[in-house]
Amino acid sequence: MKAIGYQTPGTIDRIEALTDIELPRPEATGHDLLVEVAAVSVNPVDTKVRNGATPPEGEWKILGWDAVGRVAEVGPDAQGFAVGDEVFYAGSIARPGANSQFHLVDARITGHKPKTLSNAEAAALPLTAITAWEMLFDRLDIRRPVPGAANAVLIIGGAGGVGSIAIQLVRALTDLTVIATASRPETQDWVRELGAHHVIDHHGDLAAQVEALGIGAPGFVFSTNQSDRHVKGIQALIAPQGRFGLIDDPEALDVLGFKRKAASIHWELMFTRSIFGTPDIAEQGKLLNEVAALIDAGSIRTTLTETLSPINAENLKKAHALIETNTARGKIVLEGF
Repeated sequence: MKAIGYQTPGTIDRIEALTDIELPRPEATGHDLLVEVAAVSVNPVDTKVRNGATPPEGEWKILGWDAVGRVAEVGPDAQGFAVGDEVFYAGSIARPGANSQFHLVDARITGHKPKTLSNAEAAALPLTAITAWEMLFDRLDIRRPVPGAANAVLIIGGAGGVGSIAIQLVRALTDLTVIATASRPETQDWVRELGAHHVIDHHGDLAAQVEALGIGAPGFVFSTNQSDRHVKGIQALIAPQGRFGLIDDPEALDVLGFKRKAASIHWELMFTRSIFGTPDIAEQGKLLNEVAALIDAGSIRTTLTETLSPINAENLKKAHALIETNTARGKIVLEGF
């Protein structure tokens, strides 16, 4: 089968950064589904792994943690799926990725593809939707109010992949006021289109801008990037007993400033359940089915902004390079081998 991989980690500008290769087609065992991949999307995690993870000598590292496809085989312990079903999922970072014609994924972290979306539109969603959902409803528990706080959530990096779906989930499933950050006219327009009530500039003074809105101190802050740069502003603007969540990887984060407000800090990694095989691993499959239902009901929409075809090394390099500019809006998807 066709696949795209690398053997030496490093920057995307190298010829060998990503290579078109041929690999044996795997077989479904245990809880696995074998999926014939139709579309994949690219996330910041792809670029981070490509820059730093070395595969075993003589082997290839296959990236890709968002996929849509059709079930080709069903393992003996997999439930809820049949050959021919259309599915979408983010997979596990502890296993080979989906940049291949056929891909093994645990059925318990797999959802049925939204019926109203194309393959490319659906491929934009799984990783970011799981990340946003788990942060908002499991970690920050935004349905549980913070006493005395404004009924609001601040989403830092609102135009990125995670921010774009987080805004929509908050609007669709809660009555919270959404404050999103975006710095360019096109990204500010994008987050407003997705449902943000207020838009502020993350290059400015966050605390001053939030205060100027006149709605009070938000009880929840969700930071998707550059958390170390924004932490002082977050400590100033968050309500006492508020809840702060982040998903990025700052080299250092000074959290002492949260103590006076007794604010809690929450980290989200959507791969945790699959890495550790947690008892609630099947919650991710249920979550994706709920996202599909919201899509098909018209409550939320895809965050796809750019499609490249076919799925090959050349186009994956283009997508990785764009992701690394940190200016991407929404999601980039590759479709078809």
